[in-house]
Amino acid sequence: MAVSTRLKRRTFFAAGLGLLAAPAILREKAEAAATGESNNMNATPLPEINQFKLGSYKFTVVRDGINISEKPYETFGTNQDPETVQALLTANFLPADKLLNGYTPALVDTGSDVILVDTGFGESGRARGNGKLAQGLKAAGYSADDVTIVALTHLHGDHIGGLMENGTPAFRNARYVVGEAEYDFWSNKSREGTPAEASHKAVLANVTPLAEKTTFIKDGDSFAPGVTAMLAAGHSPGHMVFHVESEGKRLVLTGDTANHYILSLLRPDWEVRFDMDKAQAAASRRKVFDMIATDKIAFLGYHMPFPAVGFVERQDGGYRFVPKTYQFDI
Repeated sequence: MAVSTRLKRRTFFAAGLGLLAAPAILREKAEAAATGESNNMNATPLPEINQFKLGSYKFTVVRDGINISEKPYETFGTNQDPETVQALLTANFLPADKLLNGYTPALVDTGSDVILVDTGFGESGRARGNGKLAQGLKAAGYSADDVTIVALTHLHGDHIGGLMENGTPAFRNARYVVGEAEYDFWSNKSREGTPAEASHKAVLANVTPLAEKTTFIKDGDSFAPGVTAMLAAGHSPGHMVFHVESEGKRLVLTGDTANHYILSLLRPDWEVRFDMDKAQAAASRRKVFDMIATDKIAFLGYHMPFPAVGFVERQDGGYRFVPKTYQFDI
C-alpha cells in the first residue's frame, strides 16, 4: 500500500464504542436528542468499530455481528447442573435464560503490513445480520485491498466465512497464515461422513483455494515483525493465539480460547459444547490466561464483549475480565 494512501487514511482512536458517522447522521442524532424524538429503529445501523494504539501499531476491531441464543447452559458449563450456570449468570447481572455472542475480527496496522486476524461470517452471514467486516473496514478508512496478511486463529465458519466473496478472494493483495495442524485436520477427507463434515466443506470452499498463498505455521513461528503464534489447542485441533508486541507494549489475540467473559473466564474448567477436546481446551485456557494475568498484558478475545479488549486478574479460581477504557489512548 502506498505511503500516500496511508497518510490520507482517517485515524480515530476511541476509548469507547467507535462509531464513525457522516456529519448528516450526527446532525440527525443531535436533532432527535433535542426534540426527544426516537431514532428510526428500521434504519441501517452504522458498523461498530473501535480503534486504539499499541506502541506504534494501530488496531481496528470490527463487530462482524451478534447472535442471541436461548439456554446458555446448553453451550457453557455442560458438565454442570443448569441451575449452577444460571446462578453464576444471575450473580453477574446477566440474563439466566439468554446469551448474546459477538464476533470480532481485528486489523493490526504495523506501518509495513496491514494484518487481519479472522474474517467473520462474510456473505453467508448477512441474511442473519452478520458479515459486517467489510463495512467496518470501510468506516475505519481501510479497504479489503489494503490487507497484506490474513492470519486465522482457527478454521471454524465464523472465522473463515469472510475469506471469499462471490467465489473470489475477498483480500486479493493478501498472503495467508494458518496453523498447519489446524489445516491438516479440517482439509482431510476422513472428515467426510463425520460431525466435522460441514466444517470440512467450508474449509475446502474458503481456505483451500488460497493454499498457494498460505504459510502454514507451528507453535512459536513469527509471520510479521512483533507477531508470534502460540499453539492453544482444544477448541479445535490446531487453534492458535497471536502475540503482538510494539515498543514494549503487548497484546494477545486469543481467538476462541475463551468464549464468554463470565462462563469461560471465571470458570475456565467448565466444559463448552463447541470445544472439540474439552480437557485440552480447559488446559489451554489456564495456560493462556495465567500468562496474561501474570504478565498484566492486554488480550483481544473474539467473543468478548465489544470491543473485545481487556485484561484479567485471578479471582475465585478463575479470572475476572476487566474491559479496556482509556489506557491505550494516553
